[in-house]
Amino acid sequence: MNVLVKLEITRALRNKKFLFFTVLYPAALFLMLGGTLDGTTKVMGTELTMPAFYMVAMASFGALTAVLMGNSERIAKERESGWVRQLRLTALPGRGYVLAKTASAGVLSLPAILVVFAVAAAVKDVRFDAWQWFALTGAIWAGSLVFAALGVAIGYLANGDTARPVTMLVYFALSILGGLWMPTTNFPQWLQNIADWLPTHAYAGLGQAIELGGAPQAKDVVILAVYFVLFTGAAAWLYRKDSLKA
Repeated sequence: MNVLVKLEITRALRNKKFLFFTVLYPAALFLMLGGTLDGTTKVMGTELTMPAFYMVAMASFGALTAVLMGNSERIAKERESGWVRQLRLTALPGRGYVLAKTASAGVLSLPAILVVFAVAAAVKDVRFDAWQWFALTGAIWAGSLVFAALGVAIGYLANGDTARPVTMLVYFALSILGGLWMPTTNFPQWLQNIADWLPTHAYAGLGQAIELGGAPQAKDVVILAVYFVLFTGAAAWLYRKDSLKA
């Protein structure tokens, strides 16, 4: 499995388009959305400043891009090319393949997080205690594994032609409705009620709680844990189903 993880990381690092959209694009969005805002402006109903809000939102968005976009389309194409069928002939178990995809995607999400943090600190003078920076990095990185599992599931659900549009639909719907592009307090109440139960809303909530000097809310952790179980379960079931067809 370690060899497969290294292969996945090496292949992704050679893809300049992938690196742009996962590492540089979220930082550019931070400058567009949060870079022009006053550092004293607060998110409605909280003590969180808008630049700090968008820093966590765009770091989460970048990690989401790396793990979701990086997994789904690649897996769908590998299935069609016969690469997955070849791997089944090796000693690598099915769970090893799924874990390798999730782990490699998780590694690639880390640069996206760090670049957004660096831009926020340099351009908007966002400052936190050392423990908060470490906690923010760890929480956002760990939370991204939930969406890495979703990417694997989509890769087995869709084919090479439909993987990209399906992923983009899920990607933007979760990002916008979950509050990664704007605070959900701007939404009408009925939409806020929906957003409260989306994994992206809980994901952003991890970092926002740490920025405010506290620990992530138990509700957000539980929501992400439930989604992780659902997504990994779906990925495993779809993998077994795909194996029977092969």
